[in-house]
Amino acid sequence: MIGNAQTGQDRPALGIILMIFALFVLASMDAVAKHLTETLAAPQILAVRFWIFLTFSSLIASRRGLRQAAHSKNPRLQIVRTLVLVVEMTMFLVAFSFLPLAEVHAIAAVSPLIVMALAAIFLGERIGPRRWTAVAVGFLGVMLIIRPGAGVFDPISLLALAGAFGWATYQVLLRAVARIDQPDTTTLYTAGIGVICFTIAAPFFWKSPSLETWGWLAAVGILGSVGHFLLPAAFKFAPASTLQPFAYTMPVWAVFLGWAVFNHIPDFWTLAGGSIVICSGLFALWRERKVGVRR
Repeated sequence: MIGNAQTGQDRPALGIILMIFALFVLASMDAVAKHLTETLAAPQILAVRFWIFLTFSSLIASRRGLRQAAHSKNPRLQIVRTLVLVVEMTMFLVAFSFLPLAEVHAIAAVSPLIVMALAAIFLGERIGPRRWTAVAVGFLGVMLIIRPGAGVFDPISLLALAGAFGWATYQVLLRAVARIDQPDTTTLYTAGIGVICFTIAAPFFWKSPSLETWGWLAAVGILGSVGHFLLPAAFKFAPASTLQPFAYTMPVWAVFLGWAVFNHIPDFWTLAGGSIVICSGLFALWRERKVGVRR
């Protein structure tokens, strides 16, 4: 889940619009990245993306002072969190190069359920039997998409599932660092460590891009930075409990962009499994909200 935020202004409609637009921007970034994987390796694409992201995050952090923003109360946790993100992003980008956008995002939609399970195990958050049932049903939906043992099974789908676990682990660690560090510190660590990792890896995979390819690489970096700027902006106007269900518009955008850009139409099982995953996640969010009201 994307976490809690205190809202200073009560404008939920604007928050929802910003949330949906942010996810459309991020889904568009994934579509461009998928296009780039036809000619470039994941480390090269991500290196350029993180260099652009570092520029954006440095500008944001400069308002408080780069030296002060770079100071973390737990740098080791920040480093581990970002390394998890680096591995997860690489997994997803490789999965995008082999699988349709809609299928990868349908599998990735299980992440909020994994977050809930991991938060219960490692952060001590209380999860009732109904939400545990939602987690189990969500995984059944993923199994419908992947269909292990069936003739159409693609092992790369397991990489997308591993990426979903990585994304969920990253979000749990993000909750932990949010308790001790300011958002600009976390963003700066994310960008800085990402730049280091992918700058080291990129030369081993580097292919000289054409001018047009440089434009697409810049688009990935700009779209990613804009998307991650819009997400916190949405939380300024609406609480997380209001916005979280709209996180499930991401697979919808993926289906649309996959069809519009790559002419990929999801099969029945992908749509059925994705629907089960999304419904399970929405039920878990509804239960979480209901239990929160009771408290």
